Amino acid sequence: MDDASKKLDSAAIENLRTYLRIPSVYPNIDYEPCLKFLKIQADEIGLIYNVYRPVKNNPHVVLTWTGKEPTLGSIILNSHMDVVPVFEDKWSHKPFDADIDEKGDIYARGIQDTKALGIQYLEAIRRLKQSGYQPKRTVHVTFVSDEETGGLEGMKLFVKTPEFKQLNASFALDEGVLSENNIVTAYYGEKRSWKFEVHCAGQPGHGSLLLDNTAGEKVQYLLNKFYEFRAAEKKKIQELQYTDHITTLNLTMIRGGVQANVIPPEFTIVIDTRVPVEKFSDFEVQVNQWCKEAGTGVTIETIVKDDNAPNTSVDETNIFWTAFKSAIDGMNMTLKTHIHPANTDGRYLRGAGIPTIGYSASTNTKIRAHDNDEYLNADEFVSGIYRFVKIIPALANA
Repeated sequence: MDDASKKLDSAAIENLRTYLRIPSVYPNIDYEPCLKFLKIQADEIGLIYNVYRPVKNNPHVVLTWTGKEPTLGSIILNSHMDVVPVFEDKWSHKPFDADIDEKGDIYARGIQDTKALGIQYLEAIRRLKQSGYQPKRTVHVTFVSDEETGGLEGMKLFVKTPEFKQLNASFALDEGVLSENNIVTAYYGEKRSWKFEVHCAGQPGHGSLLLDNTAGEKVQYLLNKFYEFRAAEKKKIQELQYTDHITTLNLTMIRGGVQANVIPPEFTIVIDTRVPVEKFSDFEVQVNQWCKEAGTGVTIETIVKDDNAPNTSVDETNIFWTAFKSAIDGMNMTLKTHIHPANTDGRYLRGAGIPTIGYSASTNTKIRAHDNDEYLNADEFVSGIYRFVKIIPALANA
């Protein structure tokens, strides 16, 4: 590698560290420092900079590289600016200092999810532009908000705006999951997220009495059903060795009670589920049946229920998939396809009719997204840039 390339790669690492030092963490995120940083990047690289605000405090940044044939459907390269909270006392490094250790590992909240991804897009484009390459299709690099709380006031609204539709997107890349080895995964769809509260009303009274029809008994019945189902799904994972067709279910909150010697009139439990698209209708019927069986006064209140978004075709009928796969194959990397185990903004893009693949260009990295000591090695970050140098032209010329 020549000195110019080394200098460019060192600058890319520093750009990443600068972005990571912006604490765009919930709650009450101030996105303006991210916007200022991205405006500098757009000016340096030579990209058109726009900001859209379907919700006042949730901006979406679009950096545009105009193609030679701009009437063709464009390519979106998506990541999000927001990051999840930290438990700072559990970190070995300050989570927003972007420290680098002696092995070259950079520690920072958001480096895996998804700030490194956004910078890899931009640094790949920087190198492509410096080489004199111009894409056939226009490429939009999008940095969106509100992904980590479900995107309900983020991408879900943005895809419905006239400004988004004017991007004329035909295909998108969004976040995937980092690989812990040399095998990379393309995610062509997602499970439907259904988060709901179950309100269990019952007979209140003195804590010394064995009353009938109490809220607690109804909670017990439901939790037994939920955890029996959960255990069966865990057993399927051991048999199948992957989670594409597995429903995940977790109890995340319990509310109720006034004091230790009073049977309360209601308990509420909160359940988080991620359900394969093809199983959703049957699962919803089953949950409602369990609630009916639990007794009178049991009601469900939905917190989040995803719309049904189509999966992206991963065969020769999809020219963008063919182009993406050819680029990966050309780098002698092993590629697998799966349903994403969690939820991303990709579901809203697919729901808007845009075929979308979730992909992370970083490999050989322990997955620590949302975890303490989230990290990425600097060399692996740079390697990801050069993978996108191959992938972006393949997509833009499809």
